[in-house]
Amino acid sequence: EVQLVESGGGSVQAGGSLKLSCQASGQTDSNHCMGWFRQVPGKEREGVAAIFTGGGRTYYTDSVEGRFTISLDNVNKKVFLQMDNLKPEDTAMYYCAADRSCRLRPQNGGWTLLDRTIFSVWGQGTQVTVSS
Repeated sequence: EVQLVESGGGSVQAGGSLKLSCQASGQTDSNHCMGWFRQVPGKEREGVAAIFTGGGRTYYTDSVEGRFTISLDNVNKKVFLQMDNLKPEDTAMYYCAADRSCRLRPQNGGWTLLDRTIFSVWGQGTQVTVSS
């Protein structure tokens, strides 16, 4: 069984940066992909960034492309989300996720890893608040 614990959330002004961390423990060798999702009250959980732990291929939602970077530390079993040029609309609870099977979902004529139904293991979340 895998456990995920997020950290690094906080409050920043627009244009600022934060780096989220997710520490994995347990049977982490079975994590073939990891991702970051976010959710605001009343809305569905949205995929932000995801990565295959083997090949390192990354996926980003359009609204964060060029501002956010997902990365791995496989030695220490961590995944990071570097968030730069933050905007008020980035305010949300951010969740780390992992999965063994990582079955891509069809989207807009292609395939995506940014679908919450792909992931079976979730952390408790860390809050990010961006003020204007």
